Amino acid sequence: MRYIFKFPDIGEGLEEGKIIEWYVDKGSTIQSGDPLVKMETDKVVTDIPSPKSGVIAVRYGGIGDTVKVGSALVEIDIEGINAEAAQRMASEEPKKASTESVDEQGFGGVVGTIEVAGDGAYLPAGDEGISEREQPQARRKALATPVARAMAKDLGIDINQVTGTGPAGRVTKKDIQSFRPSTHAQPALKATPEGSLDRIRIEPLSQIRKTIAKNMLRSKQNTAHMSIMDEVEISELVNARARLNEILAEQSIKLTYLPFIIKAIARALKNHPVMNAELDMENERIIYKNYINLGIAMDTDDGLVVPVIRDADKKSLSELALELKDLMDRARNRKLTLDDLKDGTFSITSYGSIGGYFAVPVIAYPQVAIFGIGKISQKPVIKDNQIAVGNVMPISMSVDHRIVDGAEVSRFVNEVLSYIKEPMLLMV
Repeated sequence: MRYIFKFPDIGEGLEEGKIIEWYVDKGSTIQSGDPLVKMETDKVVTDIPSPKSGVIAVRYGGIGDTVKVGSALVEIDIEGINAEAAQRMASEEPKKASTESVDEQGFGGVVGTIEVAGDGAYLPAGDEGISEREQPQARRKALATPVARAMAKDLGIDINQVTGTGPAGRVTKKDIQSFRPSTHAQPALKATPEGSLDRIRIEPLSQIRKTIAKNMLRSKQNTAHMSIMDEVEISELVNARARLNEILAEQSIKLTYLPFIIKAIARALKNHPVMNAELDMENERIIYKNYINLGIAMDTDDGLVVPVIRDADKKSLSELALELKDLMDRARNRKLTLDDLKDGTFSITSYGSIGGYFAVPVIAYPQVAIFGIGKISQKPVIKDNQIAVGNVMPISMSVDHRIVDGAEVSRFVNEVLSYIKEPMLLMV
């Protein structure tokens, strides 16, 4: 009997992934639980295990292909199914594999909970090996690499007119570059500077970048952003951090300023619960969270990720420092899991770490607030009625004005800054 294994919807809003590496070929023997393929989703890179034991009969998609949720990944021949069961499954008119084998949109899915097609996954004999000219003449979408598809679109080329030289007839970047229109009418090529492809560079969007774009747009469309900015003199924090680092050096723990800010925000959220809430307009209610999970925006080579520190209010400065280091290391090495990125209730972004001063951070919808930290710099300040050199930290905060009023934002910011200005208050 043959099973069609499809990429599942894992319930996290993911719609597609990209094939990074195949672990099996056609004819490979596979055991249930063995990895089939390594996939990059918009959040993590992970292996997809086989749901059944058997022999790989058909494999869909190549390295670099984008895969949609619910599309076929492999077909597995499984022994030991009795004739009665096979006939029952066959009578349910299973979906034919050929409908998805030629459509790039059909390669795909995201990873997570593994689901297997139902009993209707039994297939009649396939048409593998039949030449292209023997197939029905219905117009089909060309197989193509993401780069080739993007280049064809940019140049106004109908990719279905291009003969592919890649595996399984896939259209490649080289095919687009060497394509010459026939004498039949063809769409005009889009003009490029001096008519040269060498003057532009085209890269497909990564899964992370597509998700960032989607989430930023969703936030702007669904929230009423309001932002506030301020500065705080933090010389006491600078000194406290230096003293604590001397004490913690024997434990190989080094505090940055971020654990202090996390502690300050977690403390203030307890007194301002609306900042740790969610607006449910569909049911006309506010959902207050009785836990504090802080999402920490992290810059990586692949794009922005926001892993979550759970129950941040219950952790010490040293525990926060160790967890931050672990999350950052795994983010840079693409080892974060989906659980690392879920259930945030409030977000923090530290653009000052790369030189930014003020910004207008975008809320991580459906959260209602995000706190931004700018670059610490030395500036003249007034201390005891005299001008002195101070260490000044700029901050920015954006809130959803539908649920958070301006006065409440100011009260929240004032409390956070009071802890940052006098860090000993965090120990009380």
